Amino acid sequence: MRFAVIMAGGSGERFWPLSRKLRPKQLLRLTDPTVTMLEEAVNRIAPLLGRENVFIATSAHLATPIRQAAIVAPENVLAEPDKRNTLGCLAWVASTILARYGETGRHATLSILTADHIIDDPDQFRDDHSLAITIAEETNSLVTLGIKPTRPDTGFGYIEFGDEIDHKTARVTMFREKPDFATAQTFLEKGNFLWNSGMFCWKVSTFCDELSQVDPASAALVLSMAEALGRAHEEHATTLFRQLPDISIDYALLEKSSEVFCIRASFPWDDVGSFDSLLRTMPVDEFGNVTIGNVVAKDCQGCVLYNDSDDRVLTAVGMRDTILVQTADAVMTAKISDAQRVKEIVQLLSTTTYL
Repeated sequence: MRFAVIMAGGSGERFWPLSRKLRPKQLLRLTDPTVTMLEEAVNRIAPLLGRENVFIATSAHLATPIRQAAIVAPENVLAEPDKRNTLGCLAWVASTILARYGETGRHATLSILTADHIIDDPDQFRDDHSLAITIAEETNSLVTLGIKPTRPDTGFGYIEFGDEIDHKTARVTMFREKPDFATAQTFLEKGNFLWNSGMFCWKVSTFCDELSQVDPASAALVLSMAEALGRAHEEHATTLFRQLPDISIDYALLEKSSEVFCIRASFPWDDVGSFDSLLRTMPVDEFGNVTIGNVVAKDCQGCVLYNDSDDRVLTAVGMRDTILVQTADAVMTAKISDAQRVKEIVQLLSTTTYL
């Protein structure tokens, strides 16, 4: 039994004002005018595992619009009871699988993906995931897919690998936080570092066993939640869920486990994390600008000019390395170098209706 799990509960704050509480980044058609990023993610993995075996894990307030989109079966949209980062997300998924499938579910293999990646070679993507599944099943280990870095990027975490199993697989020695530029350059030069893509593969039993080694309390909560869900005691399961630490799966498990392997992925990959990523992932004009929607630009270079308004024109003159975004009710502008700081605006607007 094999399943894919697409984590789609993020708020996409760095893409405000396009990304909103009820229409976050993963529900936008950011990279393809015909499908949302979440639809792209499902379509990418479905040929390998079957659409009926694809789960979407998301925030409670997004469960209804995602079910209405009919991307997967309604029962395969899993609503996390509260915010508990990726540990909570994946603990809830494991509990749900155990509750639905019992002992068979314990031996199921999960391919864990996110909904905000650009992957230009879906066939190679599926080949690499097939290898990750095999490694996870044969070694009872936690497997992560790493991306060979093409630049000293400070926006990604890094995976340091050691002993090589074969030309594609190696044992992980350490996870590194997002570095400064000089450190990222050193990682690139050393050659044994990969970008942490946030894609993983493991058996449910391996997840539970490894978690019990590093965090017995959280591992016990996974089993207790599964028991509660199996008896349709969702309120009790929610109470248990809220006892989990609000922490990422990297911090909670992967950085502490000794049984972690990485697959050196061969597919072209990029993370659509903020507006500046569109300069890498979208077509640009002769002056290096990305222009989307009704835009008129004069003497602009290296800009992201995004008009999401149906009845307004967006104009710009003489701009350099600037993000300018217009929606029906908001305008946002920032330097390209400050793209990561857009979330600070979201925090300032937290008590308004603009989220």
